[in-house]
Amino acid sequence: PLTDGSGFVVVMSGDKVKELGVEPIARFVGFKAVGVDPKLMGIGPAYAIPEVLEQANLDVNDIDLVELNEAFASQTLASMREVGLDAEKTNVNGGAIALGHPLGATGAMLVGRLLSEMKKRPETRYGMVTMCIGVGMGAAGIFEYVR
Repeated sequence: PLTDGSGFVVVMSGDKVKELGVEPIARFVGFKAVGVDPKLMGIGPAYAIPEVLEQANLDVNDIDLVELNEAFASQTLASMREVGLDAEKTNVNGGAIALGHPLGATGAMLVGRLLSEMKKRPETRYGMVTMCIGVGMGAAGIFEYVR
């Protein structure tokens, strides 16, 4: 369901972290946005994920948790199948169909959910957030949890 919401993520350089004396939660490893044929609405993550993995010099098996925004159940399953995402590591608390999709705040919400879940799981190192974007786009970002 579409829902109201707001969210924010504070991003700063390593130098600024030291200057302010704050304790970082995660390191932003990489991000990719891609375009696909708009007729393939929803499948953008399947194209963004391999690109961000290559940028980060990682393999899909290096990713411990994934928040994949569910525009539709079929879109989520198709994206997961296309890139080989492990269902046990993807949307472990449910996705947008269960938890809501606050449109403009979805990216921040997904990052917050991912990092919150990584905090609970000390064995996790890398997490990924990915989503389709209307009219044929997709995006994916990778985070390394700082312990």
